[in-house]
Amino acid sequence: MHFTKMHGLGNDYLYVYGCPENPEKLSVRLSQRHMGAGSDGMIWIFPSAVADFQMRIFNADGSEAQMCGNGIRCVGKYVYEKGYTDKKHLTVETLSGIRDLELFTAGGRVKKVAVDMGKAEVKPEILLPVEGETITCTPVSVGNPHAVLFVANAEAAPVSTLGPKLEHHKAFPGGVNVEFVQVLGRNRLRMRVWERGSGVTMACGTGACACAAAAVEKGFCGREETIAVQLDGGVLEIQVGPENILTMTGPAETVYEGEVAL
Repeated sequence: MHFTKMHGLGNDYLYVYGCPENPEKLSVRLSQRHMGAGSDGMIWIFPSAVADFQMRIFNADGSEAQMCGNGIRCVGKYVYEKGYTDKKHLTVETLSGIRDLELFTAGGRVKKVAVDMGKAEVKPEILLPVEGETITCTPVSVGNPHAVLFVANAEAAPVSTLGPKLEHHKAFPGGVNVEFVQVLGRNRLRMRVWERGSGVTMACGTGACACAAAAVEKGFCGREETIAVQLDGGVLEIQVGPENILTMTGPAETVYEGEVAL
């Protein structure tokens, strides 16, 4: 099986055109950092009856994700640069619905991608008991679930310890992505993330969208303004429009091509 390793700000996946019978098992096997190719998961691309393409996303633990913002940007780069399409405006079917992509190219290569990420649903803050402490978070849905925590210092946030506890908290029966967010200034956020099914990752596109939407609701950032979200892997630009419609713009990079015996 031929695969392409790609990343969006360090959030890396293995991409394959087609979808086998056992995508879960292959994702677990190949995502291993030391005994596989190493990735946050695998993304399978194939034709769609309702859009230009369809994508399925499997995390490193084999669980299927509804949507991946960094992943879908790489899907746009993949299908354009491999000749599956010559369109620069694409539609991609996901478990969260159909998403629109705009590809920005130079020299026949895709340099960055803007994605219509759909609508954010920001819920009121909730208080969660976690091992004798009370954690305040803002639940946000952008097609997949997020718990946004505003913190004084994102660098010192307990991402790897508190993250898994919140991911599996009874308040989130299906699990949740957890974002630790520091407000750096007007329309400037610093975010670190614990991704559901993958753990600590260098970037999360849907998480950046969730944080921006929560920050707009709290008045930290402006609606219809460009919000710079600094992740471990780089910066994503998010706009929160009327009715919380989201647009995300960021890079997509190819790491290498590979083959594996099945």
